[in-house]
Amino acid sequence: MSTAAPLPLAVQPLTREAFAPFGELVEASDAVRHFTINAGNTERYHDLANIEPGPDGRVIVSIFRGQPRTLPFTVQMMERHPLASQAFVPMSGRPYLVVVAPAGAPPRVEDLKVFLARGDQGVNYATGVWHHPLLALEGVCDFLVVDRSGPGHNCDEVQLERHGVIEGR
Repeated sequence: MSTAAPLPLAVQPLTREAFAPFGELVEASDAVRHFTINAGNTERYHDLANIEPGPDGRVIVSIFRGQPRTLPFTVQMMERHPLASQAFVPMSGRPYLVVVAPAGAPPRVEDLKVFLARGDQGVNYATGVWHHPLLALEGVCDFLVVDRSGPGHNCDEVQLERHGVIEGR
């Protein structure tokens, strides 16, 4: 357990460029590939994330229901999926927080980045990227989750030596 004071973590807006080192932003507003389908009735925002099921895996779709967190929030742990990507697409239209660190060695609090995601922005964590579990803010939030099912261990969790604290957004 850490005896050092928690490190304040700054919250920044979630943008495609800022999130690129950790995966892909899933949103329609600035999608590169989009076109009209269904006799002009529907706009398709195409191929928004590279879903990787990993060796011998298969892609699955689930709904995760996240309970709201209150701020300030202390970040004490992180997790990663070493075999595959994991995408979260909000279904409740509410903002949420995304906490990430680069793939590789277990993160230190100084490695963490915190993003405020709008209710119309999803994220696809690249294989091995460290991230915090769901951080819903304003109420119970449902997320469509696209990830891997298959053989092998695909979730590592670590406790941070020094904690971080998210004061507000």
